[in-house]
Amino acid sequence: MSRGVLVTGASRGIGRAIAVAFAEIGDRVAVHYSSAREDGAETVRGLAGDGHVLVGGDIRDPEDVARIVEESIEGLGTIDVLVNNAAVNIAHPVLDSDYAEWQQAWRETMDVNVFGTANMSYCVAQHMIDKGIAGHIVNIGSRGAFRGEPGYAGYGASKAAVHALGQSLAVELAPHGIAVASVAPGFVATERVAHRVTDDVRAQSPFGRVGEPAEIASAVRYLASPEATWTSGSVLNVNGASYLH
Repeated sequence: MSRGVLVTGASRGIGRAIAVAFAEIGDRVAVHYSSAREDGAETVRGLAGDGHVLVGGDIRDPEDVARIVEESIEGLGTIDVLVNNAAVNIAHPVLDSDYAEWQQAWRETMDVNVFGTANMSYCVAQHMIDKGIAGHIVNIGSRGAFRGEPGYAGYGASKAAVHALGQSLAVELAPHGIAVASVAPGFVATERVAHRVTDDVRAQSPFGRVGEPAEIASAVRYLASPEATWTSGSVLNVNGASYLH
């Protein structure tokens, strides 16, 4: 049966790959974008099947979050799966950032990665509970939550918070039949970070390469499947054995 799936930050990269993965199995996808509307529209045009919708908005804004969810429900009929993928990764090395830059990087990172994810989860969970939907929420975390992110401390901290948020919601929402899990990717080859893929980065994995967006999407699609309900509360490492813990 076709499900309604909301993927945040789906205009390109990992988000686009996730949208493609759900459309391939017949689900209807709400493709969210923040500012790159044409990229989001391109994602929608490339999806298999029909019934997909394009939804824009700034997840830093709580009112925008509520509207994004409402428009997604209106377009899809329901949200059975939420994938919290939208995130920012702002460099702010201690020695090269002044105090104002440091504060701004942390503020923006937390507003998007933590508060945006938390608010989106709240609004969709309310919808699922009201409609009696045994749904799934999947968060995109990061290997950086465990191994540290020099120069990107706010990003690592924010992803640790995302993992913890998912685990707390997994316990709280389980009585309503809602499963919540997270994926912790390693370095993934996307347009945004292509300039950072060096031989040293590839060598972090014994496979000698970085991940592909489709590999992350495959893990997300599994965690959003009925068969994965019993993995609720988990953080699935998808990093090519580049970090083990």
